[in-house]
Amino acid sequence: QLQASGGGLVHDGGSLRLSCAASGRTFSGYAMGWFRQAPGKEREFVAVSWSGGNTDYADSVKGRFTVSRDNAKNTVYLQMNSLKPEDTAVYYCARFNSGGYSYARSYNYWGQGTLVTVSS
Repeated sequence: QLQASGGGLVHDGGSLRLSCAASGRTFSGYAMGWFRQAPGKEREFVAVSWSGGNTDYADSVKGRFTVSRDNAKNTVYLQMNSLKPEDTAVYYCARFNSGGYSYARSYNYWGQGTLVTVSS
């Protein structure tokens, strides 16, 4: 079970940190991803934290967002800086299963989502 939190309203250029708490004892062995879905758009990949510590990002957030994890707390984070109105979306965390990491179908467990709104 995944529980995302930390969303809210922020001005253009602001920052937010999202958290995703996972239940279960095998969290450290899984890659954890963040996706987002804006109104009327498809869910899109944002970032992934691999179990070994590596990370990957969508080009649209590279240099602004940072994904990290605390295996002791079973939690993955998404630090979002220099936010833009186009970052407005519901953000989801998910556990990677197999396949291409930027595809939502490659993840088999999803959190409920947390809304991020960036005002101009």
